[in-house]
Amino acid sequence: MIVGLLLVAGLMAQKRPELNDGEMHGDAPYLLEDGWKPLLNGTDLSGWHGDRNAKSEWITTTGVLWDRLLGPTRLRAVPGAVPGGSMINGPTGRTANFVTDQKFGDLELYVEFMVAKGSNSGVYLHGLYEVQVFDSWASDEKVTSSDCGGIYHRWINEKGVGGSAPRLNASRPPGQWQSFYIAFRGPRFDASGKKTENAKFLRVVHNGFTIQTDVEVDGPTRAAMNLPEAAENPLMLQGDHGPVAYKNIYWRPLRPIIER
Repeated sequence: MIVGLLLVAGLMAQKRPELNDGEMHGDAPYLLEDGWKPLLNGTDLSGWHGDRNAKSEWITTTGVLWDRLLGPTRLRAVPGAVPGGSMINGPTGRTANFVTDQKFGDLELYVEFMVAKGSNSGVYLHGLYEVQVFDSWASDEKVTSSDCGGIYHRWINEKGVGGSAPRLNASRPPGQWQSFYIAFRGPRFDASGKKTENAKFLRVVHNGFTIQTDVEVDGPTRAAMNLPEAAENPLMLQGDHGPVAYKNIYWRPLRPIIER
């Protein structure tokens, strides 16, 4: 019995692996590694608010409904909109962008999302730099920065400027859960507050495929929050462009990516 207890104690004391190579390793990284922190508590929307404190229709739910035949352009919460670990942007998919109370510097972010047919959203690191969420399933056109996983372009003089298309279209069909695993480094500033380095997406992994590496963004992308670039800023999820649901949003401080 003593030997058995010692063996169990030894196994419990073992740390989980460090897998910081910017790739997926089976299950989501927050299930495999220590140090990941949730941004959804599984019960309510504490820690989030509408952009500019606008009224928000985001709700939590235990499940998200999508109907291929009767409502492919809609997502619905299970009847009753009971507390749960997923959140959805209201009954119409047109509500305020959703912002974390917490601010972040350099970080790794893991997030799962679901879109309806033809829908559109975005994950804005620092509230300013967008990784596009879009129903790009089965598109046979050349991928652009407007496709899912694209680093969205800036909007200057009424036209799109820059942006980075994903290496490939890794999208799943509407109504299925998808994932991003993002390694992001914020902009750098000198002692006077002058920006000395641009923000950079070190890695974006979409459904297990690496689609972006070392992409600099020299300023806020289109539809960003109205706030200045800074060493720390909140995370924003776009909520006014169509039905979208999110769950399993986890973050941790950025680590150097180990090339394997």
